[in-house]
Amino acid sequence: MKRHFVTLSLAILSVFVLSGLASAQKQIDPKVLRDPLLEADARHNLEVANNYFKLKKAYIGSLKRCEEIMAAYPDFSHMDEVLYVAGMSSYYLADGKGKQKAPQRTEDDKRKYDPVKLREDALAYLSQLVEKYPQSPFLPDAERLIKELEAKK
Repeated sequence: MKRHFVTLSLAILSVFVLSGLASAQKQIDPKVLRDPLLEADARHNLEVANNYFKLKKAYIGSLKRCEEIMAAYPDFSHMDEVLYVAGMSSYYLADGKGKQKAPQRTEDDKRKYDPVKLREDALAYLSQLVEKYPQSPFLPDAERLIKELEAKK
């Protein structure tokens, strides 16, 4: 009888200990989990892209930085801004604006920086912004420009 009591007591104690350990574990929402190193790298690239975009009017450099962020870290917390800057850079390049001229050295350069292709890219980036980030502060400008680009088709 004593032996059953001890066994039962140990079983009950182990259940409490194990349940306590399980409840002490932090519940992680996978949508919020971000890599701090990739986040920092993407934030730096976005700062550089914004510097190129706003201050230097270097839209090719800005576009390349945004494309790098999209390729390397698609879960970046400021992806709406990345899409906006990429879309606007493409749009301005298509209209021949900015201080950088589109490189025309190779056939790939000619295809990538063709004004028609740049307008299509701008429309794709801005449409993705509208679809995925309806709460973005960049939404009104993106929607206005999408209408303008669709009217030019």
